[in-house]
Amino acid sequence: MVAFTAFRTAPKPGACALPNPCNRPVGGRGRFSVWMIGTALAIAFAFATGPALPQAGVQLVKVDVSVVAKGYRMSKLIGSTVINDKSEKIGTVDDVIADKDKKQLNFAVLQVGGFLGLGGRLVAVPYDSLVIDDTGQKITLPGATKDELKKLSEFNYPAS
Repeated sequence: MVAFTAFRTAPKPGACALPNPCNRPVGGRGRFSVWMIGTALAIAFAFATGPALPQAGVQLVKVDVSVVAKGYRMSKLIGSTVINDKSEKIGTVDDVIADKDKKQLNFAVLQVGGFLGLGGRLVAVPYDSLVIDDTGQKITLPGATKDELKKLSEFNYPAS
């Protein structure tokens, strides 16, 4: 536990840059507020600096960071343009959906149509059907066109 004690000493002449703190009364209310602040800080430090305890059943596994660094960051893929094999823009990546049970990426949600993100509709395509280059900068959906994607059933996120 951390404890703070307030010491009252007379300030040296010229030591105070602010007029009020050096000229406040020594007894009464000034002493009470310093005690309250000290107590509040002690309580805050006591609760804020405790060590994080591991959760039961969680095991940490060492990973090879060089392998992780070669993967695609979903945060970078979302919002990226999707083209077809004729280099025509056919949509943008709105989201990527992972299966709850198998813990693998199953679908990419694409926004097609619209202008500047407005008026478009969302469709889901199998994630494996996307061809992503090594840098993650170029995403291709071979054989697709805007018209074919617009014919797919519209995807709506479930209300949660």
